[in-house]
Amino acid sequence: MMLHIPEVLSKQDVITLRDTLDAGAWVDGSATAGPLAAEVKCNEQFSTASAQYLGLSQAIVAALERHPLFLSAALPDRILPPMFNRYADGGTYGNHVDNAIQMDRNTGERLRTDVSVTVFLSEPEGYEGGELIVEDTYGSHEVKLPAGDAIVYPSSSLHRVAPVTSGVRVASFLWVQSLVRDAWQRNMLFELDMTLLKLRAQVGNNAEIVALTGHYHNLLRQWGK
Repeated sequence: MMLHIPEVLSKQDVITLRDTLDAGAWVDGSATAGPLAAEVKCNEQFSTASAQYLGLSQAIVAALERHPLFLSAALPDRILPPMFNRYADGGTYGNHVDNAIQMDRNTGERLRTDVSVTVFLSEPEGYEGGELIVEDTYGSHEVKLPAGDAIVYPSSSLHRVAPVTSGVRVASFLWVQSLVRDAWQRNMLFELDMTLLKLRAQVGNNAEIVALTGHYHNLLRQWGK
C-alpha cells in the first residue's frame, strides 16, 4: 500500500527545518548506501555528525507520531532516526530496494525495515524532475508532493528518484519497524480502521460498530509482534 499523508509538517515547520538544513553540512550520499545501491546513488545527505542533526531528526519523528493517518497506516513499533537528502544538478537514485535491516544510529540496535517514508521539504514547483517512482504489481507510481507532505510505502518495493534537472529537491527519509510486519495485513487493518472512522461519523458508536472495533483489535493481536 502506498499512502499520501498530508500536512505532516506545517509550512512554517518546513521553513524552520530548511533554514537549518540549507546552512548545514552536506556529504556524499553514497556513503550510507549498500554496495549495490551505491552504484546508482548520486545525491547528498545532511551530515549525521552535525550538531543540528539530532534536533532535526527528532522534529520529523514527533510530527509523524502526531499524525493519526500515519499511525494507522504504519502501526509503528520503532521509527529509525530520519535522515535528510538533497538532489540537484542531475542528482538521482536508480532502482533499488531498501536494506531489510538497518541500524538505529542512536542506540546501535538493528531493526527490520517494513515501511519506508519520505517527507518532502521542497515545493514541487521549486525543481524539475525528482519524482519518487515506486514499482508494484500495478505498475509505476510517480510521487511529487507539496512540502510538508509524506508518502508511505512498503520497504520491499523497488523504487527510484528521477534525475533533478533544475532546482533543488530536499526531503527527509526514514524507515519503520511495524507492529505488523506483513504489508497485506497492515493494509487490511488500515482499511478497516478507516471504514470504522467513517461509520462512527455516520451512525455513532452502536453495537455493530463496537463489535467491528473488537474485530480490528483482535486481528491486531493476532498479526502483531
